[in-house]
Amino acid sequence: MQLSTTQAIVTGGASGLGEATARHFASQGAHVTLLDRDAARGAMVAAEIGGHFAETDVADETSVQAAIDLAVDRMGGISAAVNCAGIALGIKTVGRDGPHPLSAFQKTVDINLVGSFNVARLAAVAMARNAAEDDGARGVIVNTASIAAFDGQKGQAAYAASKSGIVGMTLPMARDLASVGIRVMTIAPGIFRTPMLAGLPDDVQAGLAADVPNPPRLGDPSEYARLAGFIVEMGYLNGEVIRLDGALRMR
Repeated sequence: MQLSTTQAIVTGGASGLGEATARHFASQGAHVTLLDRDAARGAMVAAEIGGHFAETDVADETSVQAAIDLAVDRMGGISAAVNCAGIALGIKTVGRDGPHPLSAFQKTVDINLVGSFNVARLAAVAMARNAAEDDGARGVIVNTASIAAFDGQKGQAAYAASKSGIVGMTLPMARDLASVGIRVMTIAPGIFRTPMLAGLPDDVQAGLAADVPNPPRLGDPSEYARLAGFIVEMGYLNGEVIRLDGALRMR
């Protein structure tokens, strides 16, 4: 597969890692459809890169199917799906106000884990209809976990659980889809300069960056985007999780 001939959907494409991925793919000639809940910014980014946009709730089956149908109609098919949509809530299992709200745990898992699987399974149906390339390839799915899946911090029970689930489903999904030529990979980013972190004071951001062994800085979303593009084009990468974290191990 080559980015120049890829038809990609990117969830969370209106900001952060998803936006960077959508822009990078488009710059390499890919056709891109952004899926996001932020209709205004999603449509703006899509217009800037010459792509398409579908307002989407990734945890809702009907919403995602409608977005898949739109993407297939506008691009003529789907050969890559990059799941970047997600939320991160910092809540301890037991805090000053009592136990972790169950609704907050369920919401995190629904968006991060269930949402990623929902998009992946429906995109895979569209990919399976593609004509196979010479090596049998029909598509690739790139999910986004986090180093929190391995090194979860205080207040990250819900987030770490949702991201661990993404790690856990990577290999079985790759095995499930092997017969139709669809690869499944996961990227586990470390601390990246996304909108979630951009709002923190400069000294806090500097402190986080100083913990990264090498290079001692926050990750740039463009680095995630380039790795996602490499995964699309590197056909022998399958069923694996790649940490993208500057050797950071949270403690």
